[in-house]
Amino acid sequence: MWALLSLAIGAFGIGMTEFVSMGLLPRIAGDLLPAVHAASPEDAVAQAGVLISLYALGVVIGAPTIAAFVSRFPRHRVLIALALALLVFNALTVVMPTFELVGLSRFLSGLPHGAYFGMAAVVAADLFGPEKRGRAISIVMSGLMIANVVGVPGGTLLGQQLGWRAAYVVVGAVFLLALLMIAFFVPAQPGDAGRTVRHELGIFRIPQVWLTVAIGSIGFGAFFAVYSYVATLVTEVAGAEEWVVSIALVAIGLGMTIGNLLGGLLADISVRRTLVYGLLALAGASALVGVVAHLTIALVIGLFVFATVSATATPTVQLRLLDVARDHQAIGAALNHSALNVGNSLGAALGGAVIAAGWGYVAPVWVGVVLSLVGMAIALVAFAAERRSDARMLASFSSEDTGTSPIPTV
Repeated sequence: MWALLSLAIGAFGIGMTEFVSMGLLPRIAGDLLPAVHAASPEDAVAQAGVLISLYALGVVIGAPTIAAFVSRFPRHRVLIALALALLVFNALTVVMPTFELVGLSRFLSGLPHGAYFGMAAVVAADLFGPEKRGRAISIVMSGLMIANVVGVPGGTLLGQQLGWRAAYVVVGAVFLLALLMIAFFVPAQPGDAGRTVRHELGIFRIPQVWLTVAIGSIGFGAFFAVYSYVATLVTEVAGAEEWVVSIALVAIGLGMTIGNLLGGLLADISVRRTLVYGLLALAGASALVGVVAHLTIALVIGLFVFATVSATATPTVQLRLLDVARDHQAIGAALNHSALNVGNSLGAALGGAVIAAGWGYVAPVWVGVVLSLVGMAIALVAFAAERRSDARMLASFSSEDTGTSPIPTV
């Protein structure tokens, strides 16, 4: 359990560094873009938003590439190296003096994100065994979820009081703690010395991997379509005071924490059913938020339900990728976070597009409904294709046993 706690603390740091920028963008914009901010605070905040995109780009690029390079090395040492990289790159964010250099540090900070989670998922699954893989992965992922309850609101408040860089000082301290705990408590696990980058990248020749990435990117994009515009839902649609946004964010964080643990339990029972019914429930929860958006208390409750349902996808998609990745486990696990960050960009972009089209601040909620249902449709297609492949394989084995050729069906 100490090993999983060590990995979860690293996940907490990643959750904090990924999301704390969102609440501190006005402060970052005022500090790093003073001339633009003086002319137009809105333009400065919009320009500072590039820092969030650069981090997500780092995740999408770094997850498969780093995982492909490190799979042959001992897993314990890889995790130490990744935690050290996260510590160093986030420390650079604290000291970089210009907007461009901070942007570089944010891109670098995103690079180890997916590889860390991927390797941590593989190690956790091995420690707990095949029957409890989902629960082990959900414990590691709980650090990311708890960060949204404690770390992000706390870091935002600290950054507002002491300057935005103070939040990243805390992030660095979290990664230092994670580094030390991983070094002491995570047991040694060998890598595969025979692995090559070319072999690892062979994962992209597996159709089920692409389908699973699409499920995560599109289905979980529903979460970000809503999450990205929570502030306007609370203040503009429900008409609540600005401080209620913090309560809504805490409700979302609590829902994500509970949903992540629930998703791990359900995934151990059935990955397929959890994905299909979970995405269907996510469409319903998204619609619920749209229906109650004008009522403050009901909206906060609806967002809690929405976050709980959506978070069940995180360990489930992770486990599905491990199942379909065959012998590409490390890179398969890392791809989950590439998928989620593509979903981040997709959901936020589509939500912004419907608002810009004049459809109102509730419109992103209905984008979430559509994305959930599209993700569910992709899951059904993936599972149907897998069943057909299994049936063909069984027929092939049967024909080899009997010495006859399988009879083709129309």
